[in-house]
Amino acid sequence: MSATQECVVLSHGMDSGPQATKVSALAVAAAACGWRSVRMDYRDLDAHGLAAAVAPRIARLRAAVPRDARCVLVGSSFGAFVSGLVACDRAVAGVFLLATPPLIPGYAQAFALPEGTPACLVHGWRDEVCPVEAMFNVARAYRAELLLLDDDHRLGAHVDVIAAQFARFLARIAA
Repeated sequence: MSATQECVVLSHGMDSGPQATKVSALAVAAAACGWRSVRMDYRDLDAHGLAAAVAPRIARLRAAVPRDARCVLVGSSFGAFVSGLVACDRAVAGVFLLATPPLIPGYAQAFALPEGTPACLVHGWRDEVCPVEAMFNVARAYRAELLLLDDDHRLGAHVDVIAAQFARFLARIAA
């Protein structure tokens, strides 16, 4: 498959947007690896509240996953949650998820990943929104790679480290 057929779909977190720092850095990393990227915009959906935005976010992301290209889903926080769920019903080459919540209050379904799909989880030791302990269980259950950083939920002090990790992840997917 040629690099033009490989796609990264990036999903931002709540109170964020498609031009956010991490999303932008990961889009640059994807381009450097020869992957095109699509930046989702959920700000209109997020205005309705966290639980109310889950199903519409999932529907929008599901519709954006190309069927004619190898695709990696990337998400941060709320974007990671919906990326995992969409990956369970769309064939994707991998998932790269940051500061993933194990559940969304008020939404019935817990976070999940597809069995056998390459996954890298990046989380902060000091995440005050999504406690790190839950990610140990997720990583173990799905045999996912887990990168723990001395950072908080925003992971803002490690954007360059995360981008480098993402480039390595894409290289493994492409091999």
